[in-house]
Amino acid sequence: MSPGSDDLLDVGHAAGLVVDARGTILRCTPAAENLLRRSARDLCGRRVRDLLAVPGSWRAVLEQRDGPVWEGRAELAPDAGGEVDFRVLPLNDGPRVGAPPWFLVLGAPRFLVSQWRQGHAFMRELFLQDRIGLAVFDNELRLVRTNTHLLPYTGVPGELYGARLADFLRESDAAVIDARLREVLTTGVPLVAVDVQVHTRVDPGAGRIMALSAFRLQEANGLVMGVTALVVDVTEQRLTRRRLDLLHRATSVLSSKLSAEETTRDLADVLVPALADVAVVEVAQAVFTYEEPVPEHHHQHVLRRTAVAGISPAALGSDTDLAVDTGGVLSGRVWPHATDTSVDPHDEVGARTYGMSAWLRARGAILGRIRVGRDPERPPFTGEDLALLEEIASRTALVLDNVRRYARERNAAVGLQKSLLPSATTDTSTVHAASVYLPTDTATGVSGDWFDVIPLSSARVALVVGDVVGHGLQATATMARMRTAVRTLADLDLEPDELLTHLDDLVSQFAIDADGTETTRPPGTEIAFGSFGATCLYMTYDPVTRRCVVASAGHPPPALAAPDGSVAYLDLSPGPPLGVGGLPFEPLEAEVEDGSVLALYTDGLIERSHADLDEGMAALRHALSVMLTPGRALEDAGPGVVRSLVPGPLSDDVTLLLAAVRGVPADDSATWTFAADPSVVAEARARVLSQLSRWDLDELAFTTELVASELVTNAIRYAGGPVVLRLIRAERLICEVSDGSGTQPRMRRAHATEEGGRGLFLIAQLTDRWGSRYTRTGKTIWTEQSLPPRG
Repeated sequence: MSPGSDDLLDVGHAAGLVVDARGTILRCTPAAENLLRRSARDLCGRRVRDLLAVPGSWRAVLEQRDGPVWEGRAELAPDAGGEVDFRVLPLNDGPRVGAPPWFLVLGAPRFLVSQWRQGHAFMRELFLQDRIGLAVFDNELRLVRTNTHLLPYTGVPGELYGARLADFLRESDAAVIDARLREVLTTGVPLVAVDVQVHTRVDPGAGRIMALSAFRLQEANGLVMGVTALVVDVTEQRLTRRRLDLLHRATSVLSSKLSAEETTRDLADVLVPALADVAVVEVAQAVFTYEEPVPEHHHQHVLRRTAVAGISPAALGSDTDLAVDTGGVLSGRVWPHATDTSVDPHDEVGARTYGMSAWLRARGAILGRIRVGRDPERPPFTGEDLALLEEIASRTALVLDNVRRYARERNAAVGLQKSLLPSATTDTSTVHAASVYLPTDTATGVSGDWFDVIPLSSARVALVVGDVVGHGLQATATMARMRTAVRTLADLDLEPDELLTHLDDLVSQFAIDADGTETTRPPGTEIAFGSFGATCLYMTYDPVTRRCVVASAGHPPPALAAPDGSVAYLDLSPGPPLGVGGLPFEPLEAEVEDGSVLALYTDGLIERSHADLDEGMAALRHALSVMLTPGRALEDAGPGVVRSLVPGPLSDDVTLLLAAVRGVPADDSATWTFAADPSVVAEARARVLSQLSRWDLDELAFTTELVASELVTNAIRYAGGPVVLRLIRAERLICEVSDGSGTQPRMRRAHATEEGGRGLFLIAQLTDRWGSRYTRTGKTIWTEQSLPPRG
C-alpha cells in the first residue's frame, strides 16, 4: 500500500484473494469474506470463475489483461458481491521455485470505486481551478494546503504552508476570519457565503470583499482534523448591488414629495454616507419662481443651495444663491483635489480629497447641480460612481421639473379657486360665518363645491351652499358660473324657491349649450345632466323678524344648533337637483333664536364613512352638538367637526358653512302701518323724526324725513293701501316702505318743464344705496344710509 493512500483497490482497503495460475483461490482476507459473503473455508479451493454471475464470461475477464499488473471489471453472482472492480498483482513465485506464479487479486464493489475516483478527480480539479480560493487549515488554523488563487491581488506570499492569516493579512481582517473559522471548528456548523473585508499588509489599498464559506474536516473515526475555507471575490458584485440599492433609495425619496427643498434634503441624506462624506444640492431659481429655466446652452445660471449633508451649511457661507458658469461642459466630472486647479480651496466640497459633480438637466434646461466629496480614508471615485451620480442627477432633474410645473399649475389653480370662493370667515352685524372647504383633488386644489354669504337689503343675509357634479377644473368652471348666477339672482332679492327656479332654468341652458341647441340636437337626445348637474341650498335670514326661509334643489337639509346645545335638522322637503326641471321647489320658514348656529354642508361630509345617509346625518348632528359649545369660536368648531367625520383621504369634496345669527334688538327697529290717505304723510314724517331723535341720529333726520315722505307718497299715489313704513338701525340706517303693488319703481331723469318724476332720483342722490324687492304680498322699496361716527 502506498504511504497515505486511501485507494479502494490498495492492499490496505480492498478484499484480497491469493489465487494460482488456474484461478483457484488459495487464501483470502476477512474483507474478501465480507464482500463475497462466504467463509474462508468455503472460498479456499474454489475457482474464481465459479463466483461469476455467468461462468462462461471468464474468458472475457481474462482478456482485460494488459500487463503484469492489470485492472478489470467482473460481474459476480448476486450472492457473491455483484459487480466489482479488481486489480491483479503477480507474486514472485508459486510454492516452489519453477512452479507457476501466484497472484494477488484485490477487489471492491464497483460503485464504491467509482465514487472514490470521482471524489479524487473533484479534489484535484478543485485545487487546480483559479476562480475560487481554496484553503485547508489544521486545528490551529495554520494553512496546510491552498490552490493558486487564494487572493486575487498582491500581498500574498508564494509559500503559505504553515502560515497564519495574520502573517499576510491586516490584523483586524485576520481576526474576523479566524473567529469565523474557529466557530466552524468548534460547532461543526458550516459557514455559507459570509462577506468579509480583506486587506493585505503589503498592499492594503481599498481592499476586497470576499464571500467566505467553510466546513469542518473529520477523520473516519470522527476526530476533527481541520477546516476548509472557500473564498470568492465578490467586490464588484457587492459594489454594483450597493449602487443599485443607492439608486433605488434615491428614486424612492425623489418620488415621495412635491417640494424642491424637502426632496433635495432627502436626496442629500441618502447620498451621505452611502456614496460620499459630504453632499450639496443646488437648484435653479426658476424652480421656485415657476418660470422657465435657463436653457442648457447658456453658460450663466443662478442656483440656490437647497440641501447640505455631511457638513454644517454655515461652512459653505451665508449666501445661498450662486451665479454659476457651466463653461460649456455639461457632463459630470471627477477630481482629486490635489490635481484640480479649478476647485475653489474655500469650497468645503471641493476641498475634500476626492470630489465629483453632475448637472441636473431636463428637457434641454439646467435645473441645478449635485456635488459630492470624500475624505482620504475612503477610496477615490470611479467611473462607475460618476455614472451612478449622473443617473441620480437625471432622475432628480425630471422630478424638479415636474415640481416646477406642478407648482406653477397649482399656484394658478389655487389662485383661481380663491378668486371664485368668498373669504373663509364673514362677519356682519347679524351673522358671523366660518367655513371649511376640502377639495378631493388635492393636486390642483379645485372642485365643484361652493358656499357663499351674500348680504341682502334690510340687514338680511343669504346663506348658500352647492355641489356641482364631478371634480377638477370643469366642475370648478361650472361652479363659478353658478355662483355668479346665484349672486346675480340674489341681488334681485328673490324668494329662495323663486331663485332656485331661475337657477334651474339656467343650468338646463348650460347643458343645452354644451350638447347643441334645441334645433341641432338629434330628436330623442336627452340633456347631459351629468356634465352640468348640481345641488344647491339657498337660505335667507331676516334679523328683524328672526325668521329664515330656505329652499333646496336636491341638497341635504341644514342643521340648526340652538343656544341650549340641541341640534336638529330643518324639516325641509328638497326639490329635484338643478337641471332636471319641471318640478317646483318648496320653501320652508323657521324661526331662529339669537345665538343659534345654522350649519350648511355638502354630501361629502355625511357620506364619507357611512353607507347609510341617515347614519351620516346622525353623526354630523352629534359632531355639531359636541363642537358647538358656548364660547368656542366657529373657526375652531368647523375643522373639529370635519376631522371627526372625515378622518382619512377624501372620496368627495367637503364643504361646511357655520353661521351664528344674531337678530336686531327690538329697540333698533320701528314699524308703522298707514292707510292710503295723503294726509298720513305728515304723520309718517313726524314718526320718523321722533324715532331718529330717540336713536340720537338727528344728523340723518332731514334726509330720512325726505326719503320717507317721498316713498310713502308714491306708495299711496300709485299702489294704494295699506302702506308699511319701517326703520332699522343696524350697521346702517335702513328705511323701508312696503305696499301691495307688484309694479317696480323706475328712476328716470325728469325734464325741466315736468312737475314730477324726480323723487327716486333725489332718493338715489341722498342715500348710499336704494332698491326694491318683490314680496309675497307686493313689493318693498328700501334705502340705506351710513351711520354717523360715534363720539
